[in-house]
Amino acid sequence: MLDLVIPQLLTGLAGASSLFLVASGLTIIFGVTRIVSFSHGSLTMLGAYLGWSILTRLPREPEWFILGILATALCTALIGVVLELVVLRRVYRAPELFQLLATFGVVLILQDVTLWLWGPVELPLPRPRWLRGFVEILGNRFPLYDLVLIAIGPVVLGLLWLLMNRTRWGTLVRAATLDRDMVAALGVDQRLLFTSVFALGAGLAGLGGALSLPNASANLQIDLSVIVDAFVVVVVGGLGSLAGAFVASLLIGILQAFGIVLLPQSTLVLVFLVMAVVLVFRPNGLLGRPQSEAREMLAAAPVIRAAPPALRYLGLATLLLAASAPFWVGDYYLTVLTDGAVALLFAVSLHVMMGPGGMASFGHAAWFGIGAYAAGLLAQWLGTPMPLGLLAAPIAAGIVAALFGWFVVRLSGVYLSMLTLAFAQIVWAISFQWVGVTGGDNGLLGLWPEAWARGAATYYWITLALSVAVALLLRRVLYAPYGYALRAARDSAVRAEAIGLHVQRLRMVALVIAGAAAGLSGALFSYAKGGVFPTYISIPHSVEALLMVLLGGLQTMAGPIVGALVYTGLADILVRSTDLWRLVLGAVILLLVMAFPEGIAGATRRLWLRGREA
Repeated sequence: MLDLVIPQLLTGLAGASSLFLVASGLTIIFGVTRIVSFSHGSLTMLGAYLGWSILTRLPREPEWFILGILATALCTALIGVVLELVVLRRVYRAPELFQLLATFGVVLILQDVTLWLWGPVELPLPRPRWLRGFVEILGNRFPLYDLVLIAIGPVVLGLLWLLMNRTRWGTLVRAATLDRDMVAALGVDQRLLFTSVFALGAGLAGLGGALSLPNASANLQIDLSVIVDAFVVVVVGGLGSLAGAFVASLLIGILQAFGIVLLPQSTLVLVFLVMAVVLVFRPNGLLGRPQSEAREMLAAAPVIRAAPPALRYLGLATLLLAASAPFWVGDYYLTVLTDGAVALLFAVSLHVMMGPGGMASFGHAAWFGIGAYAAGLLAQWLGTPMPLGLLAAPIAAGIVAALFGWFVVRLSGVYLSMLTLAFAQIVWAISFQWVGVTGGDNGLLGLWPEAWARGAATYYWITLALSVAVALLLRRVLYAPYGYALRAARDSAVRAEAIGLHVQRLRMVALVIAGAAAGLSGALFSYAKGGVFPTYISIPHSVEALLMVLLGGLQTMAGPIVGALVYTGLADILVRSTDLWRLVLGAVILLLVMAFPEGIAGATRRLWLRGREA
């Protein structure tokens, strides 16, 4: 029995050690700066590519390998310093979600920069002879390098503990983790502290990327795959807790190693099931503490007010122009406009949760996909016509949202966001692996509208009408007493409870409404494309919804509409006009975040009202 268990255990420990190196950097960065950085995965990817470039040019001796790894960590730390000075320092006082948006812009830029510098081909590191050795354990040959990795994790944890507990810098970092404003009041240079923290975190990410090379390769998929696993570790361990990150890394690494052997069909979902269970019973993670908010974030968000008459007339004129589009554009642009109408509904549904509800979702694509699969499966099994499919989609998504919402509404902040991500990944794994029902990666094909609605113009009008109607209905809900009660619960749950409002029930209703609307958008999109695929539920699709809402602005009902149209149009233009479209899109996102921290629609409304007052 031991000869079967020990190899898998050692494999899990080696994977846990590599994962801890990346997650520890993310833990330190979040603990001090409070930034949930998507770009941390990109720094790991750069560490892998820089490590390949350095190590392939050095002699193949152990001491040179060590020097190359350390040089890679140093180079990545310097890149992190540049990133912090140029981008993040400008958004520290912005709301957390806009910081997240800025770091995602960095991800897009670094993807194309990496592609341009190293090309699209995976770059494996040829192992020198001393890295090819094996150690025999209970009759099994185990790679020597994996044993080295197992030792590196605890060594790094010990060094970080000494740094945090036996140095003045570590004392300042721990103090800033608890109350960064009090640290600033004591005269500590926060900017220098933040820069040094980001350099350390980036260096650890680069170290993890470089050390993964002998067992893997440098490739362009590292960034998103690593950041998801790192998020899981950080949240399960507890935000800001290095010990918690180490324990969570061990748990996740061992679970993945044994899951591949014992439950091969469930490996994609096991990690997220663990995260969901931990967050349900330990809302702050295994060893985490409740996170105190920065004082500048405690002020209530502005009330969403009705637009002035002139802006309403502008919106009506835009709607009439959109309705007349089939008379003056071709089929291709009608397809783009149909996608824009679907994106509009998708973004508006997320806005209900994020804006008035104050619940940021990293997995909103789950409801989009559930609606799409509900329509697709009904059409495949029962031959259900499109109208009934469009009716069933929001019902199915709303029911599942209600079941899942029982767990979600009890959390807040990043923990709530990560639980929505966990659920979305569970839904994605089911759609990807349950081939007999969902078709797996091949999807469900042949989902087309009836003959009377199949024309590009007709289907565009149907999509536009439904999207605008639901958006207006949601607007009416948010200006009703329920909408004001929901915003009261967002601004201060304690005060809302004191005046008799049931906060969890208000949030549950918002989640169900948002899920149902997103489910309808998923069905509309599926009928337009003729099929349903697991990519509809992927993390990038959820991030797109976040981008659209934040680009437009949270504190205005027009925000998600403007954001959806800008993002859809901009992405289409860039994809058709340049191979480096991610770089350009990321740069545009960064510029918009820095220039309009309240979003495009929010800034437009502010300037309009200022002009009226003048």
